[in-house]
Amino acid sequence: MSVLYALERVPVNSVVLLKNRREALSYPRGDIALGFCSACGFIANTAFDAGLLEYSARYEATQSFSPTFSAFAHQLAIHLIERYDLHDKEILEIGCGQGEFLTLLCEMGGNRGVGFDPAYVASRSHSEARERLTFVSDFYSERYQDVRADFVCCRMTLEHIHKTADFVGMVRRSLGNRNEVVVFFQVPDVLRVLRELAFWDIYYEHCSYFSLGSLARLFRKCGFDVLDLWQAYGDQYLMIEARPSDRPNRPALAQEEPPARLAEEVQSFARQVPTRLQVWRDYLHRTRQKGRRVVLWGGGSKAVAFLTTLGLEDAIEYVVDINPHKHGTFLPGTGQEVVPPVCLRQHQPDIVLAMNPLYCDEIQQALNDMGVEAELHAV
Repeated sequence: MSVLYALERVPVNSVVLLKNRREALSYPRGDIALGFCSACGFIANTAFDAGLLEYSARYEATQSFSPTFSAFAHQLAIHLIERYDLHDKEILEIGCGQGEFLTLLCEMGGNRGVGFDPAYVASRSHSEARERLTFVSDFYSERYQDVRADFVCCRMTLEHIHKTADFVGMVRRSLGNRNEVVVFFQVPDVLRVLRELAFWDIYYEHCSYFSLGSLARLFRKCGFDVLDLWQAYGDQYLMIEARPSDRPNRPALAQEEPPARLAEEVQSFARQVPTRLQVWRDYLHRTRQKGRRVVLWGGGSKAVAFLTTLGLEDAIEYVVDINPHKHGTFLPGTGQEVVPPVCLRQHQPDIVLAMNPLYCDEIQQALNDMGVEAELHAV
């Protein structure tokens, strides 16, 4: 694999809850060396060490506090329930987080669900369907292959797995000859990252990156027929729907780009991203010289990657997040405190940088409600 982008000493976890600045600044680090395979289009961190990662109860990646994200998850659940008649069925979710999406599928479809995630915290689950839900605070593996399901869901997890073919192959083996079972995976779209020079979407936990074509090729290689392949959420996410097959022979879908086309995007990114980094450094340096106060809105992985890639410990004082579980914690690597939005009434920043443009409307509404007249810009 040819390396297209490299970073040294980045935090190995972006959303672990750290209770003081000293712990945040001394948090373990690792290297990123994104390699591109010209044969299949797969992109991965060739310097990745899974032993450095921490997935535990203090891993906080929940997005459900956002009305925008919650509406998206609700519509996705409706789509899957209606398309695959998920009523009174057995649902398995791999990497379920705090179980919000699995709960939706079970509440709305009258289903029964089993979710796997080492970061799951039982005290945060409240649902009318709780008697039909089982959560296992562990990684899904072949030791759980006896858990039967009519539908398998895995959202925003595959990008955290370095040996992706081994993992998808394991899921295929667990289904055996049950070729009627549908599997649904959701991952970030690397093509958007490349085209937008979105360096803030490259961080240590995300060790594997997919395009529409490389994702489909992975599933066919592992014994699945690809039923559908699409983009969603402002083209930030890729969705794949597939079924096990003894002889995957469906033709490639029209939306699958060949590796050669992705190679052009990779080369363009490698050429242009150094300039993009310098533009951001210069912008933040100028705003600080002018005495203008800048805060980030969104205290997750994007903020950590943005700050650590640019080497910013002092240019931005605070980071805002609506997730109450993050409040009073500190970002790994650069140590900014995560505060609730209400703090901006007193802080009164001049500029608010939204880490995801999809949330600009709800952020602007919150700023208006608080009487904060800061300029709002998206990265």
